[in-house]
Amino acid sequence: MSKPGPDRILVTGASGFIGGSLLSLLARDVHLLPRAAVRLNEADLNLPVGVERVPVGDLAADTNWMEALRRIDTIVHTAARVHIMRDDAPEPLVEFRRVNVDGTWNLARQAAESGVRRFIFISSIKVNGEGTELGKPYRADDIPAPADAYGISKHEAEQGLQQVARATGMEVVIIRPVLVYGPGVKANFHTMMRWLHKGIPLPLGVTQNRRSFVALENLLHLIVTCIQHPAAADQTFLVSDGEDLSTAELLRRTAAAMGVRARLLPVPAPVLLVAARFLGKVDLAQRLCGTLQVDIGATRELLGWAPPVSADQALRRTALHFLANLPMSLPVQP
Repeated sequence: MSKPGPDRILVTGASGFIGGSLLSLLARDVHLLPRAAVRLNEADLNLPVGVERVPVGDLAADTNWMEALRRIDTIVHTAARVHIMRDDAPEPLVEFRRVNVDGTWNLARQAAESGVRRFIFISSIKVNGEGTELGKPYRADDIPAPADAYGISKHEAEQGLQQVARATGMEVVIIRPVLVYGPGVKANFHTMMRWLHKGIPLPLGVTQNRRSFVALENLLHLIVTCIQHPAAADQTFLVSDGEDLSTAELLRRTAAAMGVRARLLPVPAPVLLVAARFLGKVDLAQRLCGTLQVDIGATRELLGWAPPVSADQALRRTALHFLANLPMSLPVQP
């Protein structure tokens, strides 16, 4: 009897933080044959050696995926219209649905028609909601309660994928990450590191919240586990580092990893929230002071999985990458 050949993996979102890093990891595994679906305007995107490039259109309801799906066993779908703090779209939910729902459903239907065995969807913890009570973490089987347009679109995409799975037999795996950080992280986490590096005093020294985070390396390890693990089929997984931190702890540990001191002022959270309301920064303040915890017990038990790196290890790697890529003009705090 001949041995089964390598798994052929299609990754969407090749230019993104998660998708690009996943392709680099898959390219090093001789048992996996990664293919990147790239947009037509990404012809010059630098891909790892060994990754096949297939140009497709944008993630939309009318995109033709058939060439990209040829002989594919598994899809890891990381492409999405991502959540941003200030969305200028006149109707954000319409735009999120156009990409994250309609585009994903279209890809899934064509994938099932092409004989794809497993579809891994990178969703979001926002499907569960925006925050938890201290000590009462989200679980994968909780009733979804998305509160913003991005979370709603991810939930609707999950529902559509599950309908395709029931109708066709294609296996669907849903992963809902919390905030992802790691080497090359952008957005709010990068801004936080810049504040710390410059020595800017931050009014977050006495926050008593708890938040779950996930290192990019831990998320990628779970994705690769889900590519081949038989127990992953038709399951939803929450993922984190397995250690929850207050905002103050996160800042202190990140600063230590950068070799600087976190200058944290002891401002009580209620005072911060009042000031944020006055400045129109309520969403940011809630993220800094609020609690959002996840329980990854079911992920550990069902897959025999554990985060391979600790939060401190991941923060050190993130900090080293940040420092190595600093513009020469940026001063270091004294």
